[in-house]
Amino acid sequence: MKSYFFLVIILLLPSIFSFAQDQAPKNPSEEKKYTIENCINQFDTAKTVKTSVGYQYWFIAQKFLEDGLTVKMSVVAPHQATHAAHKHEGDEIFFILEGTAQFSINGKTTSGGAYTSFYCPVGSEHGISNAGSTELKYLVIRKYPVN
Repeated sequence: MKSYFFLVIILLLPSIFSFAQDQAPKNPSEEKKYTIENCINQFDTAKTVKTSVGYQYWFIAQKFLEDGLTVKMSVVAPHQATHAAHKHEGDEIFFILEGTAQFSINGKTTSGGAYTSFYCPVGSEHGISNAGSTELKYLVIRKYPVN
């Protein structure tokens, strides 16, 4: 069952990329050029962004795709959280890679381990924290507003 969720995420990512590219402006002068070099992002510790409780790594940065879709990995120290529960525009998806997460949505909480996904609908108050004694690693898939 755990492998099924991981497989779904892996299979879903190329569709998301394809959709984002299909949504790019059709005017050639405005079109972003996607190449094999800029479409592959191998994790690099030198490019991590430190946080107060761990670090982040942007696999798809906020301004790479024209529609604002991003993929970020967050790593959180044991018994810590990156921030308090909050609300924002847009859906957000968390996918746990390693560790044990505590999820909250609209005042209710539960926990989950590796290969667990957590969907946060638009406007829901939600949060995620590390409920375990090892690092928590998870992907965040979110669309940011395009300026």
